[in-house]
Amino acid sequence: MTKISAAEVNSLRKSTGAGMMDCKNALVEANGDLDKAIEGLRKKGKKVAAKRADRDSHEGAAIAITNGEKTIGAAIVLACETDFVGKNTDFVALGNKIANVALECNSKEDLLKASIEGLTVEEKLLEQTGIIGEKIQINKFVKINAPYVGSYIHAGNKIATIVGLSKVGDNVEIIGKDIAMQVAAMDPIALDESSVEFDVIEKEIEIAKDQLRAEGKPESMLDNIAKGKLKRFFKDNTLLNQAFIKDTKISVSAYLSSFDTNLTVNSYERVSIG
Repeated sequence: MTKISAAEVNSLRKSTGAGMMDCKNALVEANGDLDKAIEGLRKKGKKVAAKRADRDSHEGAAIAITNGEKTIGAAIVLACETDFVGKNTDFVALGNKIANVALECNSKEDLLKASIEGLTVEEKLLEQTGIIGEKIQINKFVKINAPYVGSYIHAGNKIATIVGLSKVGDNVEIIGKDIAMQVAAMDPIALDESSVEFDVIEKEIEIAKDQLRAEGKPESMLDNIAKGKLKRFFKDNTLLNQAFIKDTKISVSAYLSSFDTNLTVNSYERVSIG
């Protein structure tokens, strides 16, 4: 049996993030060959992934990150099977590494093919599947570009958001974080009323009319009252029209205007586990 040194085990552990015993066993099986040991861990991951392919990955970590210039933002959900793994610091750290790679990618497919620590992201996920023993995958990936991108991760990495502001100016870091928190807390369906899909509007109008008929309102009044209810729907569900969470007396749009009348939100994204 090949004698494996502590230095060799530590080297494999640094390369893969695997536990000490997993690394030692992999090196023993590979007769001390580091590359073969890494490949062995990856093959183990494939076997575990195949066995657990039908499992639900509804836990994990939501990560939001921006580049150094704050002009690009990416958010991902690195999913796993249990809350215990999702809260693990090493698992969250892996999520942050993958999110950093995501800044340079334009799709989930690109991200899986991208390089991380000498492997593709897809290979890294398989490797970690073998190490952790749970199905691990990227469930969500979103990205935005803007003059300024703010980000926010809700406590426990359950929700992550990125927000693109239309311009850079004083207090932009505070504004970016505030709006990213707004998106996390209020989960708007669209940026403003013009961004709401037509079928959603039609459905809301019909719901309002059905409620009014049930209340006994005459048919001739339904259109006007339904329009009023639709305005309330826009106020509750579109980002710029929502009440600002830190001061519910003003809208998000008014909050932005208090800093700069030309400042607005270009885009936003929200991801969450589950």
